[in-house]
Amino acid sequence: MRSVTVFAPATVANVGSAFDVLGFAIAKPGDTVTASTTQIPGIQIKEISGDDGRLPLDPHTNTAGVSVLALLKHLRTTDPSQFGSVGIELSIEKGLPIGSGLGSSSASTVAAVVAANELLGAPLTRADLLPFAMEGERVACGAAHADNVAPALFGGFVLIRSYAPLDVVHLPTPSNLWISVVSPELELRTQDARKVLKKTVALESAISQWGNAAALVAGIYTDDVVLMGRALEDKIIEPERAQLIPGYAAAKVAALREGATGCSISGSGPSLFAFSSSESSALQIAEAMKGAFTLLSVGARSYVSQVNAQGAVVIHKK
Repeated sequence: MRSVTVFAPATVANVGSAFDVLGFAIAKPGDTVTASTTQIPGIQIKEISGDDGRLPLDPHTNTAGVSVLALLKHLRTTDPSQFGSVGIELSIEKGLPIGSGLGSSSASTVAAVVAANELLGAPLTRADLLPFAMEGERVACGAAHADNVAPALFGGFVLIRSYAPLDVVHLPTPSNLWISVVSPELELRTQDARKVLKKTVALESAISQWGNAAALVAGIYTDDVVLMGRALEDKIIEPERAQLIPGYAAAKVAALREGATGCSISGSGPSLFAFSSSESSALQIAEAMKGAFTLLSVGARSYVSQVNAQGAVVIHKK
């Protein structure tokens, strides 16, 4: 039996003003998936750990399973003689809390797709794997979004310019950017977070959002962490979703007081992220945000890192 184990990192999507179009990877936490050969054709999920038994073992309803099924179907179509009788068994280790806003479904999906591809001799490139990873997001939240799976797969900052056709732009990694992430012990489903969003937007708000999203990209290219922080200002999505996160306002105030250049919601929440320009500042900011939740008797975990430029990595082959 051959096996490949892959780690895929947590991701921060939406990134303030860049709702649904920008995401980046952080160093930790993340999910680990092992793909092994089996004599039974098709995909099986052997086990899932770290999920408290909440995730399905059925590959047709599990995000990682769905993505690997789509990958295998494609390979069988292109080369039935080589891949027609392939059997893959997945073991998933969840290091990411479910419903945290840190790309939990994306991490396991990306790790599974990369592991399966490596197990089969790497017939596809990383870029080729993206559409299959996106199929897991369709199961997770009803739409095949790429702002979490793309940075988990490729690493760094990734901009989704278009879905029809799919057009992914890789941005540079700012050298002096540090990220503080705090994940309160609350769960917020993406579907629920989308329900509170308004269907129409005032032109004035849209113009402000476009300006900030453009400034955010400019800050990324110029290593300007102060500009990046200012550009996180979100007048459309954040005001609606902040109401779903007890303690959000206090945590954001605490982050800015400790020197964060900007702070916003990670993904659909309830996690928050903040930008700063040094590790020491990032550590202080993370503790301050965590403390704001503690005062409300809400437990929280904190993570500090620079941008993860690698994305998913193979950590073991046998």
